[in-house]
Amino acid sequence: MGREGKTKNQKRARAAAQQRAQDQFASVPHSFVFHRGRVGRSLQQLILDVRRVMEPFTASTLQVRKKNSLKDFVAVAGPLGVTHFLVFTKSPTNVNFKLVRLPGGPTLTFKVTQYSLIKDVVSSLKHHRMHEQQFTHHPLLVLNSFGLQQMHVKLMATMFQNMFPSINVHKVNLNAIKRCLLISYNADTQLLDFRHYSLKVVPVGASKGLKKLLQEKFPNMSRLEDISELLAKDINLSESEAEQDGTHNILELPQAYAGRGNMKAQQSAVRLTEIGPRMTLQLIKVEEGLSQGNVLYHSFILKTEEQLQVALARREERLRLKAERRCRQEADVQRKEAQREAHRKQSLAGIKRKQQQQQGEDGDSGAEDPGMPEDQDPADQSDDDAEYYRQEVGEEPDQDLFPKSAKRKHGPQRSPQPSKRLRTSQAGGQPASPQPGRASRKAKHRSLPGQQQRGGRSPREPGISQRPGQQKDPRSPKAHRRQEGARSLKPKGPTQQGTKRGLRVPGSKFKGPGKPGLQRKQAARGKGVLQRPRAPKKGWH
Repeated sequence: MGREGKTKNQKRARAAAQQRAQDQFASVPHSFVFHRGRVGRSLQQLILDVRRVMEPFTASTLQVRKKNSLKDFVAVAGPLGVTHFLVFTKSPTNVNFKLVRLPGGPTLTFKVTQYSLIKDVVSSLKHHRMHEQQFTHHPLLVLNSFGLQQMHVKLMATMFQNMFPSINVHKVNLNAIKRCLLISYNADTQLLDFRHYSLKVVPVGASKGLKKLLQEKFPNMSRLEDISELLAKDINLSESEAEQDGTHNILELPQAYAGRGNMKAQQSAVRLTEIGPRMTLQLIKVEEGLSQGNVLYHSFILKTEEQLQVALARREERLRLKAERRCRQEADVQRKEAQREAHRKQSLAGIKRKQQQQQGEDGDSGAEDPGMPEDQDPADQSDDDAEYYRQEVGEEPDQDLFPKSAKRKHGPQRSPQPSKRLRTSQAGGQPASPQPGRASRKAKHRSLPGQQQRGGRSPREPGISQRPGQQKDPRSPKAHRRQEGARSLKPKGPTQQGTKRGLRVPGSKFKGPGKPGLQRKQAARGKGVLQRPRAPKKGWH
């Protein structure tokens, strides 16, 4: 029970600590440091160095693309709690730096007259102090010579102060202060010096040798006779270990500080080591809003009151026209949405009406032929095809070919040419079926008797397809019905030779799409008995 209760208490305490950390992190200002337009390699490195200065409350790995606009950053800044933009741009003559306060401005534009990177500053030092633990806490901001009563100077001081979290001097933890950012203003030249330092606190009042022992750095004592000489007096140390402490940097610590010998209520010396980057800035102008408002201050251009009023009127007119265009665009969008909705309802009503008509005509079937025109009836289309077949071929079509037009009553537009009857070529002069169009489908695909079949197969004899008892009067309707249902071959004369197969009909002007060579061979043979064609061999076309 004790272990379970302890585990629950630990979880509760951990959750409360995380909540406090999130609240504290959300309450402090955050920043984006990025560039706009084309910049060189050195300016890109300067942007990365400025991000190191603004850590940990900045986007250290912010990715910027060419197609990103300032509106994209503003849209993302709200959910992320970003309050400041530090934007670098480059022109053919100089480098500009903009400090933007979100969400409503103002915008301060500076000219970067000089700058040095971190690597340049560190390489110039003999002993530098720079490690990752220094960037876990925000730097201490120190403003120098910003006590002037000018409006733009006060605005700059306020902007720089709001870039970093505020410090309560009664509750601040000295161990959280590892860096210092110094911004100094020169009223004569109107330039700002941007410096970044690493902070170190060491005890005073002890000899250098004793300090070395406290720091676990043992000096060379080969020339000493006794260890008391190391504690009582200074020995010859290297020039790089020489200290320059004085009244300007010695103070009494209000609380214990990290380091050997830094005790509460003891005197210690504060030492600063520059770690970069270094910039020299000149204020150009101050604008309202996000780089789109009125110019409140300009260091080079001075405008009279009349010019300011004209510029203000021009800006108001531009804003009014923009609002009118936006209202007109919104009205057009609403009108198009209404038209689209009305068109959709009308289309749905038409589709429903067609489905009802289709169900009324065909019963339960609501399907519609996708290849049939909307304004044409299937029966009419079948009748038109049958009429075209009669005009071109000169005979009645088969029932299986156009089933819809089987019972069609012929009007005055029917072709006056009567259907031709087949003449038999059998011995004895027996007539063939009077209605060749009603012959079975298999008989229409048989080959001519005079055509030699492939594979050495001999053609059938002319009279073998006639069954006994079927040689009756062709004018009898019963004989017609018996001939329709018969599956045997019916002899046909040379007057019709496979019209549905595309062959030429002797005595008529109709020519189908058959092969000319095959037509000549079959016309030369002139035999009327049809034969079943043999399947072609593989590879023969």
